[in-house]
Amino acid sequence: MSKEQENKAIVGRWFTHFWGKTCNLGIVEEIAAPDMLLQYSLHEPRRGRDDIKSFMTDFRKAFPDLSFWGTADLLAEGDYVVGRWEGGGTHTGPAFADFLVGSLPAATGRKMHFTGTTVLKLVDGKIVEEVGLDDGVTALTQLGLLKKA
Repeated sequence: MSKEQENKAIVGRWFTHFWGKTCNLGIVEEIAAPDMLLQYSLHEPRRGRDDIKSFMTDFRKAFPDLSFWGTADLLAEGDYVVGRWEGGGTHTGPAFADFLVGSLPAATGRKMHFTGTTVLKLVDGKIVEEVGLDDGVTALTQLGLLKKA
Protein backbone atom coordinates (compact mmCIF):
# COMPACT_ATOMS: atom_id res chain seq x y z
CA MET A 1 0.00 0.00 0.00
CA SER A 2 1.38 3.42 -0.95
CA LYS A 3 1.82 6.25 1.56
CA GLU A 4 -1.11 8.07 -0.08
CA GLN A 5 -3.36 5.01 0.25
CA GLU A 6 -2.39 4.62 3.91
CA ASN A 7 -3.08 8.30 4.57
CA LYS A 8 -6.48 8.10 2.85
CA ALA A 9 -7.38 5.07 4.98
CA ILE A 10 -6.45 6.96 8.17
CA VAL A 11 -8.46 10.02 7.12
CA GLY A 12 -11.40 7.80 6.17
CA ARG A 13 -11.39 6.36 9.69
CA TRP A 14 -11.15 9.89 11.16
CA PHE A 15 -14.09 11.15 9.12
CA THR A 16 -16.19 8.10 10.07
CA HIS A 17 -15.37 7.89 13.79
CA PHE A 18 -14.83 11.57 14.69
CA TRP A 19 -17.13 13.47 12.31
CA GLY A 20 -19.63 10.71 11.46
CA LYS A 21 -23.05 9.87 12.85
CA THR A 22 -21.57 8.51 16.08
CA CYS A 23 -18.37 9.82 17.61
CA ASN A 24 -15.76 7.64 19.25
CA LEU A 25 -13.36 10.04 20.96
CA GLY A 26 -10.87 7.18 21.32
CA ILE A 27 -10.00 7.84 17.67
CA VAL A 28 -8.39 11.13 18.78
CA GLU A 29 -5.86 9.31 20.95
CA GLU A 30 -5.31 6.73 18.24
CA ILE A 31 -4.65 8.79 15.10
CA ALA A 32 -4.39 12.48 16.06
CA ALA A 33 -0.91 13.81 16.83
CA PRO A 34 -0.59 15.08 20.42
CA ASP A 35 -0.44 18.72 19.22
CA MET A 36 -2.85 18.38 16.27
CA LEU A 37 -4.36 21.60 14.88
CA LEU A 38 -8.10 21.59 14.08
CA GLN A 39 -9.15 24.78 12.29
CA TYR A 40 -12.44 25.74 10.62
CA SER A 41 -13.84 29.19 9.88
CA LEU A 42 -16.85 28.80 12.22
CA HIS A 43 -14.78 28.20 15.37
CA GLU A 44 -11.58 29.23 17.11
CA PRO A 45 -8.66 26.98 16.15
CA ARG A 46 -8.19 24.02 18.48
CA ARG A 47 -4.80 22.59 19.34
CA GLY A 48 -4.02 19.27 21.02
CA ARG A 49 -5.99 16.13 21.72
CA ASP A 50 -7.71 17.36 24.90
CA ASP A 51 -8.84 20.63 23.29
CA ILE A 52 -10.15 18.75 20.22
CA LYS A 53 -12.04 16.21 22.34
CA SER A 54 -13.55 19.01 24.44
CA PHE A 55 -14.67 20.85 21.31
CA MET A 56 -16.37 17.77 19.86
CA THR A 57 -17.99 16.84 23.18
CA ASP A 58 -19.57 20.30 23.47
CA PHE A 59 -20.54 20.39 19.77
CA ARG A 60 -22.33 17.04 20.02
CA LYS A 61 -24.08 17.95 23.28
CA ALA A 62 -25.52 21.03 21.58
CA PHE A 63 -26.26 19.16 18.31
CA PRO A 64 -26.94 15.52 19.35
CA ASP A 65 -27.67 14.43 15.76
CA LEU A 66 -24.51 16.07 14.37
CA SER A 67 -23.11 14.16 11.41
CA PHE A 68 -20.84 14.86 8.45
CA TRP A 69 -20.03 12.59 5.50
CA GLY A 70 -17.87 12.60 2.42
CA THR A 71 -19.30 13.67 -0.93
CA ALA A 72 -16.37 12.73 -3.17
CA ASP A 73 -13.38 10.41 -3.19
CA LEU A 74 -10.50 11.51 -1.01
CA LEU A 75 -7.51 12.90 -2.89
CA ALA A 76 -3.98 12.37 -1.59
CA GLU A 77 -0.52 13.65 -2.47
CA GLY A 78 2.46 13.09 -0.20
CA ASP A 79 1.54 14.01 3.37
CA TYR A 80 -1.78 15.67 2.42
CA VAL A 81 -5.33 14.35 2.01
CA VAL A 82 -8.23 16.47 0.74
CA GLY A 83 -11.88 15.66 1.30
CA ARG A 84 -15.20 17.24 0.35
CA TRP A 85 -18.08 16.81 2.76
CA GLU A 86 -21.53 17.89 3.84
CA GLY A 87 -23.57 17.55 7.00
CA GLY A 88 -24.98 19.32 9.98
CA GLY A 89 -27.41 18.79 12.82
CA THR A 90 -30.26 20.16 14.91
CA HIS A 91 -29.60 22.34 17.94
CA THR A 92 -31.67 20.59 20.61
CA GLY A 93 -29.09 20.57 23.39
CA PRO A 94 -27.59 23.15 25.76
CA ALA A 95 -26.55 26.67 24.85
CA PHE A 96 -23.59 26.72 22.47
CA ALA A 97 -21.08 29.56 22.52
CA ASP A 98 -18.39 28.20 20.21
CA PHE A 99 -19.33 30.03 17.00
CA LEU A 100 -17.08 33.04 16.35
CA VAL A 101 -20.02 35.34 15.54
CA GLY A 102 -22.21 34.57 18.53
CA SER A 103 -23.94 32.09 20.79
CA LEU A 104 -27.08 30.03 20.67
CA PRO A 105 -29.37 29.82 23.70
CA ALA A 106 -30.38 26.30 24.75
CA ALA A 107 -32.47 24.11 22.45
CA THR A 108 -33.34 26.50 19.64
CA GLY A 109 -34.49 23.63 17.43
CA ARG A 110 -32.73 25.27 14.49
CA LYS A 111 -31.18 23.03 11.84
CA MET A 112 -27.96 23.60 9.96
CA HIS A 113 -26.86 21.77 6.82
CA PHE A 114 -23.77 22.91 4.93
CA THR A 115 -20.75 21.79 2.92
CA GLY A 116 -17.01 22.20 3.00
CA THR A 117 -13.58 21.07 1.93
CA THR A 118 -10.86 19.93 4.30
CA VAL A 119 -7.10 19.49 3.91
CA LEU A 120 -5.42 17.17 6.39
CA LYS A 121 -1.70 16.73 6.88
CA LEU A 122 -0.33 13.45 8.20
CA VAL A 123 3.11 12.65 9.54
CA ASP A 124 4.09 9.08 10.45
CA GLY A 125 0.46 7.90 10.37
CA LYS A 126 -0.86 10.67 12.64
CA ILE A 127 -3.02 13.65 11.69
CA VAL A 128 -1.09 16.81 12.55
CA GLU A 129 -3.44 19.34 10.89
CA GLU A 130 -7.05 19.47 9.79
CA VAL A 131 -7.78 22.80 8.16
CA GLY A 132 -11.14 23.25 6.51
CA LEU A 133 -13.12 25.83 4.65
CA ASP A 134 -16.81 25.47 5.36
CA ASP A 135 -19.87 27.28 4.10
CA GLY A 136 -20.23 29.04 7.42
CA VAL A 137 -22.49 31.73 5.99
CA THR A 138 -25.11 29.10 5.19
CA ALA A 139 -24.81 27.42 8.60
CA LEU A 140 -24.91 30.67 10.56
CA THR A 141 -27.85 31.99 8.54
CA GLN A 142 -29.79 28.76 9.16
CA LEU A 143 -29.04 29.06 12.88
CA GLY A 144 -30.21 32.69 12.97
CA LEU A 145 -26.79 34.09 13.86
CA LEU A 146 -26.50 35.93 10.53
CA LYS A 147 -29.31 37.77 8.83
CA LYS A 148 -29.88 37.80 5.07
CA ALA A 149 -29.29 41.19 3.47
